[in-house]
Amino acid sequence: MAILDKWTLDFISSSVVQTERLGVRLGELLHSQDVICLSGELGAGKTALARGIGRGWGTSLRVTSPTFTLVNEYPRLHDGRTLYHIDCYRLESALDISTVGFEDVLDGFGAVMIEWPERIEALLPQDCLWVQLAYLNETRRSLRFVARGERSAALLEAFKRSAFGV
Repeated sequence: MAILDKWTLDFISSSVVQTERLGVRLGELLHSQDVICLSGELGAGKTALARGIGRGWGTSLRVTSPTFTLVNEYPRLHDGRTLYHIDCYRLESALDISTVGFEDVLDGFGAVMIEWPERIEALLPQDCLWVQLAYLNETRRSLRFVARGERSAALLEAFKRSAFGV
């Protein structure tokens, strides 16, 4: 693990299970209106991290990538708040996201995680936690967490303490 500064954390995950566990730690810390951007090529581990985030958020539903539906919703058991999971892979343009009420999702009372966020980057809030995942080999993935704003910096700091005791 390399903590580059207040805004950045690099980590190498050695397994799908470890990637999911990191997601659980992050999901436990999410507040309404937090935005997590999951970026990386196919097979980089975005969905594994998203599954963990969903478990940490407290949903009883199995988190799957919403590639064909664009948005999946995962309510939290104890308060009904929603974790929105958006997959922008199939979007032709950033304007396509407006058809699913993207602004309403961002302004709502849930947290949001977005796969392929670079396809709608101009529409993203300034304050978001960007996670760049990269395939290294069959079991190892590189994860770079970059906070883009004060709330995401606080989230990243809490994540470092929760996941690594730092």
